[in-house]
Amino acid sequence: MARSNNIVAAVDVGTTKVVVVAGRKTEEGKIEILGVGKNRSMGVKRGVVLNIEEAFQAIHEAIRQAEDAFEGDIDEVYVNIVGQQLKTFTLKAERYIGDSRIVSEEDVEFLFQQAQKVQLPDGYKIYQAVPQLYSIDQEAGIPNPVGITGEKLEVDFKLLVAPEAYENNLKMCFDRAGIQMKRSLIDPLASSEALLSEDEKEAGVILLDIGGGTTKMAIYHDGVLCYSSLIPFGGNVLTHDIKEGCSILARQAESLKVQFGQAIGDFAPEDKVVTIPGISGWEPKEISFRSLAHIIQARMEEIVDAFFFQVEKSGCLEKVGAGIVLTGGTALLPNLSQLIKYRTGMDVRKGVPRLKLDAQWKELEDPRHATVLGLFLTAMNETENSSPKGRERIKKNKPKNTQPGFFSQVKQQVARQVTLFFEEEQDTEMY
Repeated sequence: MARSNNIVAAVDVGTTKVVVVAGRKTEEGKIEILGVGKNRSMGVKRGVVLNIEEAFQAIHEAIRQAEDAFEGDIDEVYVNIVGQQLKTFTLKAERYIGDSRIVSEEDVEFLFQQAQKVQLPDGYKIYQAVPQLYSIDQEAGIPNPVGITGEKLEVDFKLLVAPEAYENNLKMCFDRAGIQMKRSLIDPLASSEALLSEDEKEAGVILLDIGGGTTKMAIYHDGVLCYSSLIPFGGNVLTHDIKEGCSILARQAESLKVQFGQAIGDFAPEDKVVTIPGISGWEPKEISFRSLAHIIQARMEEIVDAFFFQVEKSGCLEKVGAGIVLTGGTALLPNLSQLIKYRTGMDVRKGVPRLKLDAQWKELEDPRHATVLGLFLTAMNETENSSPKGRERIKKNKPKNTQPGFFSQVKQQVARQVTLFFEEEQDTEMY
């Protein structure tokens, strides 16, 4: 194949699927998708790569499909990170400017650099440091402090922390394929990039992504991330409940869920049934649409209630003015938006990609592809600006910490004029 150094690619490695989107920006500045690849996921549980060989095979095939579409090579990729041990913590950083000097880009960058010096337990790393609004001399709510005069610059960071193994296992898969993993992005933040408008983030909005193995959320207010969390189950548990409740095979349960399932039992017709073929000589089974829907509703109510408990616990509920944006494969379940509205009392809409897609790529408007589109948009933005000054930074090549303590210490020797306060934020812990 021809080398394609200007090609940007995003890879969503999920519990149930692997999706690749490759493209570039034209000379006119238009985003152009050139290839898409899809494959059933293997070796991945609840978003985390466990079996390197199986995951590599699944990823390699999806990448091959995308490369074949534009007859070129993918050299580097942007990848999502998700897992039960993702955690959110708050870090307060201060920098004394002195003598009412004008705040510079270097002052802001210095705070980011200091945020990366927080000591973590063995095997953990900071994937992203997301600043909240800045304060200068007690004047709060400043989105961009550069150019403002003052003596003391302060900011709270949301640190998104997870095991290094999440990234390392993915990297081993891409290394085997001869592809550089350029950046990893926390999953719900990637979906937010694809689906949420700046106005929604300003007003206050919740991104709710119900995938196959996990349910993720991200809450925004005043244009910045204020909370993120994960629940370690998703649409796959619906399949399991149908399998057990109807005494059928897992593949039959999945087919029932996709073809005939819905989220509200009373909305399903009473007089319709589906016949499941018997196996090994056993009699076929008849399952009513309403019984199927009630099985699904019972579990979905648990998932929605667990999600809303996290929202209430975060302290961000009153900041949400726009409502909930729903995405993920389970978002395709009929009447799910209504069920979420009933359980939470909040407005709900299904997520629609902000990226305008050509007719041949309309399949990517499916909510199952929000994460890969968000990764792709992030890649495009960062490729256009080789030295991005965005609000999110990632920590790279963090040396392994050998000192004891769990998110309770700050590096003892920090640069003069900087004070860091680091505390575990229990209310925003992902579990």
